[in-house]
Amino acid sequence: MGTPREVFDRGHDLFNRHDVDGLMDLYADNAELKGPGGMTFKGKDAIAQFARGWIQGFPDCLTTSTNVIEAGSTIVEEGVFTGTHTGVFPTPMGDIPPTGKRVEGEYVDVYDIRDGKVVSDRLTFDRMQLMEQLGLVPQPAGAA
Repeated sequence: MGTPREVFDRGHDLFNRHDVDGLMDLYADNAELKGPGGMTFKGKDAIAQFARGWIQGFPDCLTTSTNVIEAGSTIVEEGVFTGTHTGVFPTPMGDIPPTGKRVEGEYVDVYDIRDGKVVSDRLTFDRMQLMEQLGLVPQPAGAA
């Protein structure tokens, strides 16, 4: 089972090794992941598909934790996602063909971990910044 922090650390490592099957072993069967824009994924199969989409779109992707806060069964992670968009990236609005662009973006992920399993995962990141870095929307005036 493991403590919430141990489960989080293991999951972080598994994602960075792109081991989605191993990662899903850490999620409860009825787990739910919520993301920006009203995205909701219920159950391990849907969550696995979401994770695989990021790995497919950004095959060299890595996440780096910049701050981790523990509060009972809750883990709050601040982190940075990096990757190069060399694969098709599936999104709720349709597939995005490879752009070859490198992205780097901050995120916050809040996990509720009970009995050694993730039961809730709430991910927040700046979707507009991602689209700007991929060259799909113009960057705001003055952006570097």
